[in-house]
Amino acid sequence: MQRKIESLSVSIVMPVYNEREYITEVIQRVVDTGIPTELVVVDDFSRDGTRDVLKKLEANWKNPCSLRLLFHEKNMGKGAALRTGFAHVTGGIVIIQDADFEYDPRDYPELMQPSIDGKADVVFGSRFIGGDSHRVPFFWHSVGNKLPTFVSNMLTNINLTDMETGYKAFRTEVLKGITLESNRFGFEPEITAKVAKKRCRIYETSISYAGRTYEEGKKINWKDGVAAFWHIIKFNLLR
Repeated sequence: MQRKIESLSVSIVMPVYNEREYITEVIQRVVDTGIPTELVVVDDFSRDGTRDVLKKLEANWKNPCSLRLLFHEKNMGKGAALRTGFAHVTGGIVIIQDADFEYDPRDYPELMQPSIDGKADVVFGSRFIGGDSHRVPFFWHSVGNKLPTFVSNMLTNINLTDMETGYKAFRTEVLKGITLESNRFGFEPEITAKVAKKRCRIYETSISYAGRTYEEGKKINWKDGVAAFWHIIKFNLLR
């Protein structure tokens, strides 16, 4: 498996907003895997000094994985940051990586393997299957993930356990063929609806998960959970 991974070009797209305390270590964890050939970091107008940290990293960058920094001139949301990043990737596989410690880059091999084997166009990393370790989340966060997934499955006729997961891997040619619209966390139901409509080969794999508290910097809130249902309806029934 390792030889196959090493023969691939892999782009990591990392949307960032106000992650000054974590961004350096997260980037280090990503490149320490030895898997990505390209890291595209999109700063969504951070105001806590994250930009200065990123520029310092770039100035001292010596890793064989290329680093590309992109900066928004106003805060637009995770979906908008991902669109910006996707437009600049060059790798054959694209993986989304949040700029915190909730998702572990050591899961990249499992996330990529169905695509490496020629079985999948898109792979969702599920927090709700398998035996990997998980930090116990808040009850309502769990409900806020599972209920939208259930409704999304009803409309897409696919059987995901974790539509809202932040860990998704795509064959780049598939991703480039999709026009995305959502600016905030509506990206998750939007991309799910659109890969389902394109009849992409979709796989799920187990991942570890260490969910953050709001005190630790978690940004999604109940309003985004409510909005998820609108996005599910919009992109499955109105597009």
